[in-house]
Formats: sequence, structure tokens, C-alpha cells
Amino acid sequence: MDNNDLNHEILKLIKEQPEISEKNIARTLSISEDAVKTQIANLQDIREKILIMGDGHNDYHNIEKELKAENYNVVNISNTLSALETVSTERPDLVLLDTASLDTDCFEICRQIKANPKCWQIPIMLLSERNKTEDSFKAFKSGADDYIAAPFNPLELRARVGMVLRRSRI
Repeated sequence: MDNNDLNHEILKLIKEQPEISEKNIARTLSISEDAVKTQIANLQDIREKILIMGDGHNDYHNIEKELKAENYNVVNISNTLSALETVSTERPDLVLLDTASLDTDCFEICRQIKANPKCWQIPIMLLSERNKTEDSFKAFKSGADDYIAAPFNPLELRARVGMVLRRSRI
């Protein structure tokens, strides 16, 4: 059994029986307890990662809550001075840029991410509380893959995030 299959089986057992011991996992999978300990220590979060850049206003917390409810790995940053470095380091599956709360021009951040050879393929969704037509235009002109304006409907947000992630896998 390769490491990915082994990780999947270990996670499945833990999900089905949260209190299961490493010894019982080893017995169930017919491997050594040391192998189980090593695999668990090396487990990585395999959920799709969404990086949210914003300052944490109320809508921001609701967005985070909605995405976590969909079982996404949500990473928050408020310091956009190192946005490109953070995107390069975190390697998210999707970046959400909040136009209302950033201390720098989110459209420029979007352009920089899309211009970087290491990050250009990472989809970006811009979120705006202003709901202005020119923001939508600027978003797509700067390279954004999607744009959503306030008020943020939770169902629409989930659908748009899912759609952008599906498109990026193609």
C-alpha cells in the first residue's frame, strides 16, 4: 500500500472512530504501530486551501465560517504587504481578496499574483462591499477569475467558490 492510500485509510478510520488508538489502527491495517505513528506525524491537510486576504470585518468572518462549513482549509492573512510571498509560500487552491478592507490596492495585488510565473495559475476571486460596476470591471481587467459583491449570499458564495475551484482543476 503506498503512502497516499495508507494516509487515506488512516484518516478514514479516524473519521469513523475518532477515539481509535494508534495500536488499533495498526492492527486494523496490518502494519506496525511505528508505521502508523510515522504516517500520522507526516499527514498533511489534503483539503482544498483557500487564502483569504482582508482585515476581519463581520462579512469576512461569515465568509470564513461558510467556507469552513464546506470543509475547506481556510487560511487568513491581513498583512497584504507580503501578499505575493504569502501566496507563493501557502500555495492555496484559491485566493479571496477583499477589496474593502485591504491596506493596498487589491487590483494591483491580483495583477502581481497573475504576473508571477509561480502563481499565475492560482484562481483569484475578488470580494467587494462597494458593489460598484467599475470594481467588477477592474477585477476582471486585473486578472481575477471571479468577482462577487455584497451583500454576500452564502449559497452564491459557496457555488462560486466551488465553480472556480472546479474550473481550475481542468
